[in-house]
Amino acid sequence: MASSPLDQRLSIITIAVHDLDESRRFYNEAFGWTPDEASEEEAANIAFYSMNGFKFALFPLAKFAEEHDGEVSAPGGFTLAYNVNTETEVDDLFARFAEHDVTIVKAPEKVFWGGYSGYIAGPSGEQWEIAYNPFTTVNPDGTFG
Repeated sequence: MASSPLDQRLSIITIAVHDLDESRRFYNEAFGWTPDEASEEEAANIAFYSMNGFKFALFPLAKFAEEHDGEVSAPGGFTLAYNVNTETEVDDLFARFAEHDVTIVKAPEKVFWGGYSGYIAGPSGEQWEIAYNPFTTVNPDGTFG
């Protein structure tokens, strides 16, 4: 008997971070995000942020490695993307990031695919692309396209 395919969706994206408190501060202050309510015990071990249809989680790297029965490195080799509807919004976000001493990996510029984007890094090296794509929009509910 063939099994059913997975639904095309995400439940949680978890980032292994070097310092949970530093990463929580980064997302709370530099991004202005509000973490989900959590018990004291849960807050000491993980941070969840409700997104549009899934959760974003921060989990200490050492605990992440323990859970995976081995050595795990911090994030690398992928990009999380945050899209907006204008080039000005990209520039405004980069101004905000500069105010919060966020590491700017690449300043916003026009890119080969016709959009406008730049890159920042979170405290554990996770890469974020902040982009305007003229071929689609970000809907009022935050969904893309």
